[in-house]
Amino acid sequence: MREIHGVDPQALPDALLASTEPVVLRGLVAHWPAVKAGLASEQGFDAYLRQFYRDATVVAFLGAPDIAGRFFYNEDLSGFNFAPVRARLDQILGELADHRHDAAAPAIYVGSTTVETCLPGFREQNDINLDGRDALASIWIGNRTRIAAHYDLPDNLACVAAGHRRFTLFPPDQLRNLYIGPLDFTPAGQAISLVDFRHPDLVKFPRFAEAMEQAQVAELGPGDAIFIPSMWWHHIEALDAFNVLVNYWWRQSPDYMDTPTNALMLALMTVRDLPREQRAAWQELFRHYVFEADENTSAHIGTDAQRALAPLDENAARVLRAQLIKKMNR
Repeated sequence: MREIHGVDPQALPDALLASTEPVVLRGLVAHWPAVKAGLASEQGFDAYLRQFYRDATVVAFLGAPDIAGRFFYNEDLSGFNFAPVRARLDQILGELADHRHDAAAPAIYVGSTTVETCLPGFREQNDINLDGRDALASIWIGNRTRIAAHYDLPDNLACVAAGHRRFTLFPPDQLRNLYIGPLDFTPAGQAISLVDFRHPDLVKFPRFAEAMEQAQVAELGPGDAIFIPSMWWHHIEALDAFNVLVNYWWRQSPDYMDTPTNALMLALMTVRDLPREQRAAWQELFRHYVFEADENTSAHIGTDAQRALAPLDENAARVLRAQLIKKMNR
């Protein structure tokens, strides 16, 4: 994976933040007090986090030692191999400390928790400048965990505050080689690869070997960061008994644009099972009006008469959403 050293965290290049290729930013947040506390000792990082804690509860995933940190489905994909629980963050930090030296520790993972919610004041000392982007900052805390390959709609800048993590990334065109599980029943909201990256079964998942030929892999330590572009598949393995990551998510599209996942689910219901010839006709419609649309697509229609074909704004999105809801509720 491409690496850059010496980037100013208060002046990240716009070209980097809008890139369509991943990049590792070595030492980007090495100046953070949190990183320095963790490099001194795990206990020091624990104490540093606790000074911001204000009785907040978080959702934690807990798994037995035999899952080896891999948060996943059960054998028949009817459920999961872990249990979500709500707990005080200081209790989770205590559990991590209690099992820090266990040879077979239970898997403990607090994922995607808004920093301001659970650690108010943390960002005042540990933050970066994203050039006006309205980013959501989240914190991830756990021990040796493995998060299955998945994609996110937003762009993602992930900063390692404590511990080490291995990132394995794949471009969006590797979808067919990653053997994705159910779209509507997932461990944490996003569809995931069913391949165990530590022990890939190439008899069951033979095309995964092709995916690995396209993989980009990087191991990050405290102070390092990685930019993961929108829609890139990424598998993340935390390598130490105590790991903390802070990430920033933002979209390059306006807030009023809905998630394309809704369009995909609606297409599964309305398009996928049509006869082949009809699917081909709808493929042409989508190509014309969506995937290859430009200023000429509706130029033959008067500007005031284009309606849904006009450039989208917040009001137009509201009207379209209301029309869809009305049609879906019939």
